[in-house]
Parts: sequence; C-alpha cells; structure tokens
Amino acid sequence: MDKKLIFIFNPKAGKGKIKTALMDIVDIFNKGGYEVIIHATQCPRDAYEQVKIYADKVDLIVCSGGDGTLDEVVTGIMEIGSNTPIGYIPAGSTNDFANSLFMPKNMLTVASMIMEEELYHCDIGRFNNKTFAYVAAFGLFTDVSYQTDQDLKNILGHLAYVLEGMKRLFDIKSYHMKVTADDREIEDDFIYGMVTNSRSVGGFKNLTGKNVDMNDGLFEVTLIVRPKNPLELQEIMTGLLTAEDNSDLIHSFKAKKLVIEASDQVPWTLDGEFGGEPKTVEIENLHEALNLYLKSTRND
Repeated sequence: MDKKLIFIFNPKAGKGKIKTALMDIVDIFNKGGYEVIIHATQCPRDAYEQVKIYADKVDLIVCSGGDGTLDEVVTGIMEIGSNTPIGYIPAGSTNDFANSLFMPKNMLTVASMIMEEELYHCDIGRFNNKTFAYVAAFGLFTDVSYQTDQDLKNILGHLAYVLEGMKRLFDIKSYHMKVTADDREIEDDFIYGMVTNSRSVGGFKNLTGKNVDMNDGLFEVTLIVRPKNPLELQEIMTGLLTAEDNSDLIHSFKAKKLVIEASDQVPWTLDGEFGGEPKTVEIENLHEALNLYLKSTRND
C-alpha cells in the first residue's frame, strides 16, 4: 500500500453506530489501497488536534461523527493551510452538511464512495479568525446543540433539539445590529440570524432558502427581526415553515461577505459548537476551499 489515511471517528456520535461498521469500513479503505491509521476521539477538540498532527503525513483524512466532528477537521485543515482531501462518513443526530450534499445514509456506501476519489470543491466560511463548514448563527435556539447532552441526542435524536429549544420560546432575547452585506445595509433588533452554506439546519430543510448551491461562492443569509406581538411571531413561524419570502420581519438574501456590528456581545454557534461572543464579526465565503471526496450523486 503506497497511500495512507487517518480515520478519525467520534465513538459516541449517533448512538455509537460507527462501532458496528468500523472493521468493514477499514476493510473498504484497505481494498482501496490505503494503509489506515485509526483514532477514536477522546475529548472535545481531539479531532482538530489530530488533523494538525497528521494532515501533512497522510494522503487522505476521513472523519466520522456529527457536524461538530466535521467542523473540527475542517478547522484544523484550514488553520495549517493543508490541501489534503477529506472524506466524511456522517454518524451524528442531524447531519445537516451530509444531507445538504445528498450523501447516502449507509456508512459502508459512503466509505466506498470516498474510495472513488472524486473531488468536490465545497465552499466553507471564515468567521473572524475561525472557520466553519456550513453555518454560523446567533440568537434563538442556537445554543441548543452544544448545550444538549450527548446521551439525550442519542436517545431522542432530532427531537432532543426541539424539546430543548421549546424552553426558549418565552425568553426571546434580541440584539441590535448593523449588518453590511455586499451591496446592502440593514439595522434592526434581531432575535435570530444565520449565515449558511447548507440546505438544512438543525434537521429542518428549506430554512436556508431555495436554490442553494454549495459551491457558488455565496452564503444564504437569514435575519429575523424581533416580533412586537404574538401575531408577528406567528408571521415569522409561517414564513420559516413555508420558506416563502413575503414577510418584512425576515430578511433573506445571498452574500459573499458580511460585516455584523452589534451593540453588545453576541454568542455565536459555528456548526453547532460555541463560537465565542464577539461584538463585531466579519464573515467571508471561501469559495471552493474544501477538498472533499464526494461522488457525483448530487442533483444541484
């Protein structure tokens, strides 16, 4: 075998289903001509650290877990400026990134697909000095994923996010912000905002808008204005669920770069993980910056 890969997996993600497929996945990689280094993540940020150690020592990095595991790998790759391609076997509770790229559900099918070695150049995002794979968000519900216990995610799956999020409906906090995005400027009080390169967020499809292209160099941006009464809240919920852009309370547009200035510190989430509390944020689309092994089964 003249090629080498490191396989980094989160053993707790998605009820630990990777454990039943592990040996078969390694066998597929071996048959594909790869010597395989296996690493089970031991703690948060472990995948990130392993990538920084191995990125320039292997020909391929394959990770398996949820969107948070993928985020760590992407961040590590970008920080050291490596062009080493990535393979991703989704094993989390929601798998927004994988669903957005129409990846197969079967782990062995995905492993075989990676061995096709067909490169897809995917956009990713820069958030000040950090990197995110598919979503940067603030406001209502955004802390749910990293505050929801892993065991609860495994038992209840997507329902865990919904249950945790419902607790926040009656404690809506807003942030006064000025948003400058390409050729527009918006200033208002927002309860939620997301900058995405994804067809689904939190398992919900269509929230990011229609005609989403994962490598067009543009983000989908959604900003929700603070409702003044229950009727306006209903208008917002209807607009989100129907994906119809006919409400003045929802700003929805595409942009390559944004600058967001807030009057107070704002907690952000990057791919479901805590991203800090900056007052000013610069977000930029890194066009086709991620080298991903992904066979052309997409319909975008």
